[in-house]
Amino acid sequence: MILLDYIVNLAIFSLLVSAPLVIFSYTRHKPFKQVRLWGAVYAGMVSILLVILSFQQQGYSYDIRYAPIILIFAYLGPIAGIITGLFSVTARLMTSGNWYPVVIGWVSLMTGFSVIHFYIKRLSAVKKSFVLFSSYIVIYGMIIYTFKIFIDNPIFHLQYLLFVMLGVIIGALLIESYMKLHRLNNRLIDMYQMVEASEAKYRLIAENTSDLILVLDKEQSISYFSPSHEIVLGYTSYELKKVELCQFVHPEDVGVFRHTIETMFENKESQSMEFRVKHSDGHWIDFESRCMPVRGENDSIENIVIISRDISERKQAEEILLRSEKLSIVGELAAGVAHEIRNPLTTIKGFMQLYKRGDSSIDDLLLSELARIENITSQLLTLGKPQAVHLERSNLLELIKGTLELLAPEALMSNIQFKLNFEEDSYFITCEKNQLKQVFLNILKNAMEAMKEGGEIQISLRRGDKDECIILVQDQGCGIPEELLPRLGEPFYTLKEKGTGLGLMISNKIIKQHHGTITFNSNGQEGTKVEIKLPSAS
Repeated sequence: MILLDYIVNLAIFSLLVSAPLVIFSYTRHKPFKQVRLWGAVYAGMVSILLVILSFQQQGYSYDIRYAPIILIFAYLGPIAGIITGLFSVTARLMTSGNWYPVVIGWVSLMTGFSVIHFYIKRLSAVKKSFVLFSSYIVIYGMIIYTFKIFIDNPIFHLQYLLFVMLGVIIGALLIESYMKLHRLNNRLIDMYQMVEASEAKYRLIAENTSDLILVLDKEQSISYFSPSHEIVLGYTSYELKKVELCQFVHPEDVGVFRHTIETMFENKESQSMEFRVKHSDGHWIDFESRCMPVRGENDSIENIVIISRDISERKQAEEILLRSEKLSIVGELAAGVAHEIRNPLTTIKGFMQLYKRGDSSIDDLLLSELARIENITSQLLTLGKPQAVHLERSNLLELIKGTLELLAPEALMSNIQFKLNFEEDSYFITCEKNQLKQVFLNILKNAMEAMKEGGEIQISLRRGDKDECIILVQDQGCGIPEELLPRLGEPFYTLKEKGTGLGLMISNKIIKQHHGTITFNSNGQEGTKVEIKLPSAS
């Protein structure tokens, strides 16, 4: 029966300790005021209940009421512990006799616990509980020996101390578990609030930015798109959801778009591209996009984030700059063309005077010179007037020869010779001929202007290792300081006194649109070398 009483006491004690902890775990409560006082009062009430459930042994009451007292001393300090002890000793004195040893034992324990707590206050609550229980064993033994209480039955006392120890261990485990879970719960709540706040910020940015943000999955279907798509493209969310993006991309850009996306899934590297997307009313919008792969499990690419910007207005501005630069070049070429036209006209005039003499060879000369005039004026008009962009398969060598012929008069006046070197007769590429002529004119005129004393400009054409055509232009001019090379191509940055800086900027843009590259090399002493790479036509 004694063992059963202890088990009942222990079960009731465990229930009373865990009940408030379970209740608090379901609430996001703030630490309430006077927590030590209310904790001591609750522990005192638990002690009273344990005293009521105690069993009598020859006039003495036995229970585990000192388990909550030890825990309160360990977790809330001496003042709270003494308050709990007052509840406990009052209930004990009211329920049974033998007051003297009870009072002496209570005073000894309260005094001992208070003194010991002063020395162990820096320890954790669990370690405090162990030390206080150890001191309880010592003081309990002293009381038993002093008042000769069941000295002939040590098993009885060991059993009692064992259940008090179990009460302390169970109570400490429940409290520590609650505190750990409470801290973890608070941390999770804080993290959840941070995630919500962060998500709200990103949602605010995504929903109010003018840029278009979308996420593609492995099947190249749209899994997310920002609301700006509806504003810029005019489609509803229902039309965009779960639709393959290529359905809206311009047919001429679909191949490049698919290739770029597939390359990112394979190489796991960010890419930039330009493509046209169809508006709901039928017109096309130019977009510049930055594509970033998102890694998932096993370092594989799960999604691709595409951030796009409408560059239609910028394209129009670049077109205006291109036309302006063309007009500038046409004006500069006018003097050379006029000089070149004057020479065949002089020849025609002279032979017209001799025509009356009946020399039959004069007809051939006249036709040759007239054809020359016609060719020069035709190239000048083609360069000057606006042309629609029309990509076609062209021989790069013929384009360069035509450009050199156009610049020949000015080169002759400046004592400059062009030397063209090539390995083959055919270098076919897919291009817009007028735009590439614009590039070659810009590069060659810059080379000519850098050679004040005249000289030779080397132009070489060869095939590269990656199925590409490489054009090298080497002049004998003053060169460009190495530290200034990175700035070439910036708008309105020029080394010429009356230059605009737009020529190289437009050239860079044209080469980029043809999926090529252009680089500049110079050491400031041996002239400047320009290398242009363009993909060969299949």
